[in-house]
Amino acid sequence: MGKIVEKGKIQGLIDPDLDTHTAAYTLIAFHDGILLQWQRSRDLLEGPVFVKTFRHLLFKDLGVKGGVALLFYVPPGGADTKAESRMLEVNNIEVVYNDVILVLKGISFSVPKGNIVALLGANGAGKTSLFNVISGIYRPTAGEALFEGHILNRMKPHRIAGLGVARTFQNIELFQNMTVIDNLLLGRHLHMRTGILTGALFYGRALREETAHRLKVEEIIDFLEIEKVRKKPVGSLPYGIQKRVELGRALANDPTLLLLDEPAAGMNVEETEDIARFILDIKEVLGTTVLMVEHDMGVVMDIAERVTVLDFGVMIADGTSAQVQADPKVIEAYLGEGDQEP
Repeated sequence: MGKIVEKGKIQGLIDPDLDTHTAAYTLIAFHDGILLQWQRSRDLLEGPVFVKTFRHLLFKDLGVKGGVALLFYVPPGGADTKAESRMLEVNNIEVVYNDVILVLKGISFSVPKGNIVALLGANGAGKTSLFNVISGIYRPTAGEALFEGHILNRMKPHRIAGLGVARTFQNIELFQNMTVIDNLLLGRHLHMRTGILTGALFYGRALREETAHRLKVEEIIDFLEIEKVRKKPVGSLPYGIQKRVELGRALANDPTLLLLDEPAAGMNVEETEDIARFILDIKEVLGTTVLMVEHDMGVVMDIAERVTVLDFGVMIADGTSAQVQADPKVIEAYLGEGDQEP
């Protein structure tokens, strides 16, 4: 049945005549040596193999121009399908200031791919500090944060952003005298390739690139429903709209992981409902994984699939929204134990 090709730990079984509609395997279609798509199989997922995705892996050395490739990877000690679904892993993070002030201690949790995960905690619990560790602003005293296998605490913030991690801030960090469009274009900075000279001439590649970036920004404007204010200075806009613009700037980076620091803070009921709807759309329509800090319990319980709760730098709960809501430690931290009746 074709031929077996071994390349490191990757093994490929090639059969150009294999019927993709009836074969009960994980199938990866390719053309001219470039893999195009894949489809999982229950038979493989239930067996001792770990299915690996290779969307853009080149297989020109296989010498096969077309057909179907069956790829599988058997890690030492068996499969760990859960590990493959984790986009972000935080392992035993600790942050200490001046060897005295303990900000975070032993924080460990994961963010599954395609989920909305919430970080809960009172002011001073360490939520924003944890965001700063993930985005490379802070270096942890101990532990590590991994994004798709990359150790983030060894990287600078712009390198982390280049991997596909974008964030908003607790306080609005926009250029108040610039228009909405210009603020959103700043989010495209990492995708700009033309130099100063080419950009100054504004011809050829520079013109095509500028056009493409502006089209992307217009898509975000439509997505966030801010068409009417697109040419207005940000400083002249209501607070709730400015929060949307900051969200749009983060989306302009085309992130796979979006960090939202209190996206609904200071908003009225209508604005809060709008931002919750946009977050759901970011997950469902754009396919972006979301990790957010939020104090509004209603928003968290409505849209978050998992919740991690911090209290004075220590994680006290981690689970589904229903599990966390019923956790005695969370109830005590948020509401207090209350007085006992004699």
